[in-house]
Amino acid sequence: MDIKTLGRFVDQPLLLNKFHKKVPIALISLGSLYGITDTYINSKGKDKNFKKNKIIKNTIIIGFTTAAALIGANGLKINGHKIFSALIEQKSYDDIVLKQNLAIDKFIKNTNLKDKKILNILGYARKRFLNPKEVETIINSIEDNQAKSELFDTILPLPENLNAKDIFSEIGRLSMLGAVPVIGGIIGGIAADKVVGTNNKKNIANKIKEGFYQYFANIFLCNVGACISLFIAEALQKINFIKPLSPLKKMLIIMIGIVTTGIIGGSWIANKMSQKFIDPLFNNDKKVSHKGVYDERKPELTDMALHIDDIATAGVLSGFKWIEPALPLMYFISGYRAGIGYRNNYKT
Repeated sequence: MDIKTLGRFVDQPLLLNKFHKKVPIALISLGSLYGITDTYINSKGKDKNFKKNKIIKNTIIIGFTTAAALIGANGLKINGHKIFSALIEQKSYDDIVLKQNLAIDKFIKNTNLKDKKILNILGYARKRFLNPKEVETIINSIEDNQAKSELFDTILPLPENLNAKDIFSEIGRLSMLGAVPVIGGIIGGIAADKVVGTNNKKNIANKIKEGFYQYFANIFLCNVGACISLFIAEALQKINFIKPLSPLKKMLIIMIGIVTTGIIGGSWIANKMSQKFIDPLFNNDKKVSHKGVYDERKPELTDMALHIDDIATAGVLSGFKWIEPALPLMYFISGYRAGIGYRNNYKT
């Protein structure tokens, strides 16, 4: 199976619908596993009271972060009133099936299709997503024409070709999708400290600073870099300096922007903002002495690993919809780290 056929397979509306339905269970499972692992690692050699407080704090932080990630993705309604709109589009199974059945009926009628093998595969597509072999068969067996294009636009859509305006809108949506779990983590962390009696200005400041770090270094500035690189690429296309980009080439351009703006500069900017704005706020405007930008929080291998969500973001901006349901899972880690106020470079 070639890469284009694989792309058609993973972006099937019915397959995406199934992905979306699995996200809440996957997120709760990931959060639970992460919490158990973190509690075990950080409780070694500690007394029972420390372990008890660690379990309580992790449970509250993970609960808040998970709830925030799910609310960000799915929206929130209370008594039928919309409080928060969903940031990930989710079409119902019934709506997708109805649309696909209408498209299949129209195709069969317009082409007078008689091939039993193709008819059987289209029959499967009326109620479920097609497997890779079935996708490859109908792509290669049906003659290229307008009727095929219209059918495939519905049951096997190509990745969206987003223009600069669309990408700007997507950047805002994805940045908000990443912000919600981080905010949820900070709130959960402060609540957890209050419950176990460890709440103080320093801990609150650390949570907010880590929230800044996670959001600016791992989410927002990476999105900005992606947007800048795509605007440049689109400008070069308009003057015919480069050829129109395929989704995969567009994804590569996005990754270049993410690396240069987000990964390289994001941690520096996030730390600098924390020192300039958050420290004075929580130290009664007293000047806090810092030996350097990375005095409290330096980039580490785990932070680099967290940038896998940027690869997912690049995929979404390149038009690959199948990646989108996984974003709440990836942003969860950033929210959790904000909730515990992670700092890795204290000198005392």
